[in-house]
Amino acid sequence: MTTSALPLSGRVAVVTGASSGLGEASAEHLAALGARVAVLARRAGRLDDLVARIEKNGGQALALSVDVTDAAAVQAAADRVAAELGGADLLFNNAGVMLPAPVEELATEQWRQQIDLNVNGLMNAIAAFTPQLVASAAERGVADLINTSSIAAQNVFPTFAVYSATKAYVSHLSRHLRVELGPKNVRVSALEPGIVGTELQGHVTDEGARAWLDGARESMEWLVPQDIAETVGFIASLPPRVNVQQVTVMPTGQAN
Repeated sequence: MTTSALPLSGRVAVVTGASSGLGEASAEHLAALGARVAVLARRAGRLDDLVARIEKNGGQALALSVDVTDAAAVQAAADRVAAELGGADLLFNNAGVMLPAPVEELATEQWRQQIDLNVNGLMNAIAAFTPQLVASAAERGVADLINTSSIAAQNVFPTFAVYSATKAYVSHLSRHLRVELGPKNVRVSALEPGIVGTELQGHVTDEGARAWLDGARESMEWLVPQDIAETVGFIASLPPRVNVQQVTVMPTGQAN
């Protein structure tokens, strides 16, 4: 039974990409709303710090050091979630990377990194946790699959072609999965943020893209991870009959 203060009490949330940025903030927020949270990422030390903060604030969390591009490792993590927490009914499928560069530079290794993490990593988590979501929805009446996409899925940003294409995949996949899983009470949402200040920008090596990002930071106030965390919490806290299929969260000053 939930209360208005703890609308996610009794639920089990899994957050990928939880060692920083949107995932870290969302894990803390979901725990504050009453969910028990399993946090997945590669950096074990960052996860341990996150779990310590959640527990200090009265929440429950489980750290699982996992590279989501490793399908077997993600499945092993899912098995631990089932064994130790009773199975997930919320997956915030959030791990990702952004490495823009002009296509003529042939930065093929960066192309591969983005596709491996943003597409294959996303699918590995879906494969591992969808059975738990379906089972939880059958038992409790609702489960949530929330995929992190981007405004880049809809708009054109020069030099961001591969990143944008991976996010278009995420958004369109989410629409299809909603139709498949909705009748089983699993809600599917694509979350499409505009510019959020996270570690993603620090991974950018292309000088032109870095200059564009620096100009954008000077011209407007960016979103912060807590803005997205609160959006994730809102989606998951809605009545079971309500599925937010796609939500775009933009900085007020960002045009597109």
